[in-house]
Amino acid sequence: MPPSLALSLASPAKLALPPGKPRQNPNFSDQKLSLKHIISERLNHRLLHNLNGGYLRKAISTLDLMVVQGTHPDLATYSLLLRSCIRSRNFELGKLTHVHLAQSQLELDPVTLNSLISLYSKCGDWVKANAIFESMGNKRNLVSWSAIVSCFANNDMEYEAIGTFVNMLENGFYPNEYCFAALIRACSNMDYVSIGKTVFSFVVKTGYFESDICVGCALIDMFVKGGGDVEAAYKVFEKMSERNAVTWTLMITRLIQMDFAKEAIDLFLDMVISGFRPDQFSFSSVMSACVKLGFLSFGKQLHSHIIRSGLALDRSVGCCLVDMYAKCAADGSMEDSRKVFDYMPNHNVMSWTAIITGYVQISGHDEEAIKLFHEMILSHVFPNHVTFSSILKACANLSNVVTGKQVHALAEKLGLASVNCVGNSVINMYAESGQMEDSQRAFDFLFDKNLVSFNIIVDAYTKNFNSEEAFDLFYEIEDMGFRATDFTFASLLSGAASIGAIGKGEQIHARLLKSGCESNQFVSNSLVSMYSRCGNIEAAFQVFNEMGNRNVITWTSIITGFSKYGYATGAIAIFYEMLEAGVRPNEITYVAVLSACSHAGLVTEGWKHFHSMYLIHGISPRMEHFACMVDMLGRSGLLSDAFEFINSMPFKPDALIWRTFLGACRIHCNTELGKHAAKMILMQNPHDPVPFILLSNLYASRGQWEEVAEIRKNLKERDLIKEAGSSWIEVENKLHKFHVGDTSHPKASDIYEQLDRLIMRIKKLGYVPNTDVVLHEMEDEQKEKYLLQHSEKLAVAFGLIHTSKSRPIRVFNNLRVCGDCHTAMKYISVATGREIVLRDSNRFHHIKNGTCSCNDYW
Repeated sequence: MPPSLALSLASPAKLALPPGKPRQNPNFSDQKLSLKHIISERLNHRLLHNLNGGYLRKAISTLDLMVVQGTHPDLATYSLLLRSCIRSRNFELGKLTHVHLAQSQLELDPVTLNSLISLYSKCGDWVKANAIFESMGNKRNLVSWSAIVSCFANNDMEYEAIGTFVNMLENGFYPNEYCFAALIRACSNMDYVSIGKTVFSFVVKTGYFESDICVGCALIDMFVKGGGDVEAAYKVFEKMSERNAVTWTLMITRLIQMDFAKEAIDLFLDMVISGFRPDQFSFSSVMSACVKLGFLSFGKQLHSHIIRSGLALDRSVGCCLVDMYAKCAADGSMEDSRKVFDYMPNHNVMSWTAIITGYVQISGHDEEAIKLFHEMILSHVFPNHVTFSSILKACANLSNVVTGKQVHALAEKLGLASVNCVGNSVINMYAESGQMEDSQRAFDFLFDKNLVSFNIIVDAYTKNFNSEEAFDLFYEIEDMGFRATDFTFASLLSGAASIGAIGKGEQIHARLLKSGCESNQFVSNSLVSMYSRCGNIEAAFQVFNEMGNRNVITWTSIITGFSKYGYATGAIAIFYEMLEAGVRPNEITYVAVLSACSHAGLVTEGWKHFHSMYLIHGISPRMEHFACMVDMLGRSGLLSDAFEFINSMPFKPDALIWRTFLGACRIHCNTELGKHAAKMILMQNPHDPVPFILLSNLYASRGQWEEVAEIRKNLKERDLIKEAGSSWIEVENKLHKFHVGDTSHPKASDIYEQLDRLIMRIKKLGYVPNTDVVLHEMEDEQKEKYLLQHSEKLAVAFGLIHTSKSRPIRVFNNLRVCGDCHTAMKYISVATGREIVLRDSNRFHHIKNGTCSCNDYW
């Protein structure tokens, strides 16, 4: 302040306060109340302004401020707030509004109370909703009754919804369209659909059926969900006087769910022709129909329509397009699916899951799926339970337990490992990777096990040749009150078949008869396969003959069974029966037919069927069919023809082809071609021990011991291990396993005594040990001793001691049966009068009265 100006100001005078009480403005309290009212009005105005602008959170913040100021909006404003919370599905804000409303001590009117019922109904808190309804007393109106009926219907309390509806009628209230729609939803299941049909008559009489879209949609759902009656649902749809895009989409979706995919597409086209514009839900539904039918060309037309509709960037539509291209691509290509995915501007968990699942579903793309999963994590998008299920399947397909464990750890970290579908995928991943202990731990860890969990672990144990554990789990399923499914029974039958446990297979068959599941086609096919693979082709054929409904799998299973037994004529006769029955063969059927020709040396017949595959049935021969032809020509001694055939193949022969050819070279002692075949195998798989072993056996059969020693040295240097031969036999539901020279069995002394007596008896009948099959350099006496300790002979000796004379002795071997054992068993069948069924790695040998079903051609 300037000095001159400061000097011109006078000093303030001191004011003396008068004695006594200070003076008080008589209007001060009124002014204070008036100010509070003004502030309240302004806050209330701001609250309404926020609500009208769609700013719900700002409106709630204003409400909080009003409460702090000691004031509340009026009841009408509270009602508006509640309705806004319900419409926006922001239920937590709705509950907070209710708290403030309770503090306001306002007397609630029916409109507000009905809004509160609706709020808690949509929250899933039916207890609170019902308490408010019960407290209303005489304030209940039709809206109140409709709201509580809807609450019960939406919270899976169908019985309560129906009972409340009846109560409403008894209290003199006449239902409106909302009440009818809620009641019909409650009847949309098998238990109450009969009541729903009665309600339908009621609705028709009232006129709501023709006038209200919501009632019509509810009726469509009721007929489909309650009784699977698509025809009745469609009649409702047709009779609706008014339809919107939602109605059309609903009917399309329900048709697809009930496997009427073609009809769904036709209805979609009718919808477009009728002038309705499909939305993202309509497109998503009809694309799933394309997937079911494999209609890629129509899917592409839909894609074009989606682009023109401006929905190409919609995430849900994009996900459906990714899925459609992945599943419909005839060549198994993910190119188009990936283009759609890459075109999407922003990815969420659904789009990532769609592309990952697509790669997993198409064989051979699991590595790419895992790569995408890593990219998803790096993009800070968290996987959901579906993503985890898919990526764990990719790890299972690759037997990649290292990545699988990392995925499992992430699932646990995100709290999703205990979700059924994820937990089940973890169990399967470890099982497919051969980690049964980890698989069992994952199964034990799963808190809420379902039947799928049990089915996976049962199937895992059967695939890992542990039928004891599988059967124990089967009994646990029954103890827990679950009803075993056809998959459970099929897994157990497959497990019994894989190890030749016919006793266990017969037990399951008995259970099937008791449960009434034997008529199930899937289970019956498993029974045919089980009996065939366990060495009882008669029982397999009986099950086959008793089946009323046979599919291509049924016919293929029995043809395969006859083929493996060497009954080539029977197998081919059944194949012609199949064609006469109008069942179209598939690739696997032709593998069985060609295999039958191969096992019986039917070269001309084999060529005939090989050519007819494509010419008559349009089936392009695959590697397995070429392998059968090589085997057929090679076994017949036509090695030059087989070699020419391999060189004329339309694609590069794989290791299976050359391994088959090498086996034929060993049988016919052709060293030069055998060496070439072994070289071709090792070029493709340097770590495969099979070519070394077959070539070693070929040299040994010709007495070229130096070459044998060189090959064995090569095997040792490469750290390649030959699979040890073993045989097993099932006695009284228990498997007994033997190796060459085995003395570990508790009954070993009895077995060897029986075997010594047996060898003496068959030698008298003319048996001479064939020491040429011993592919080791040793004295003949040692060779004979070695031959007599083969695992097949030990298993047969044990079977003679411990099985009933009325039953065949069924022995299973993991390798090809040796020539000497085959000869010995023919003599044993004569000496003992017993049938012997031997299954080796290639086929069955049913030996009876000194002859074998293979006719010594194997």
